Amino acid sequence: MPIQMCQFHQAQIIRRYTTNNPKTECGIELKAIMNCLTEVDQEVFCSLLETVHEQYKDFLKEKNEQGQFMHRRLRSAFRSLKSNLPYLFTYKKYPDLNIPNTTNSCDGSFAHWKQKVKIHRGLIKERRNKVINFLLN
Repeated sequence: MPIQMCQFHQAQIIRRYTTNNPKTECGIELKAIMNCLTEVDQEVFCSLLETVHEQYKDFLKEKNEQGQFMHRRLRSAFRSLKSNLPYLFTYKKYPDLNIPNTTNSCDGSFAHWKQKVKIHRGLIKERRNKVINFLLN
């Protein structure tokens, strides 16, 4: 079963690491790359990401007096992108499955499902699972 990482949530992860107004040039360029995530394909996005990572490789390896990395949040942002990259463009690899690139449709449904399950407080786990299965089908 192919898995699609929600592009919106990946962008939010990077935004948390770099903030809305990054101070470093590396952060500014990473934010610019993330802004074009939905407009480019995987090859272009990978090449942009690799170019920026190579350009700031020495900057990201800087350490302080205690031997800790100075730009931990930027390093974490790059690591997050690197680990989730295989799942960011699944919807383009399998166009016949009609996989959305975001989970907006699911996120809007969760609140309604949770409210319906919450009405029936005190259900044992087995019956709660039956209610959830009924709502999903």
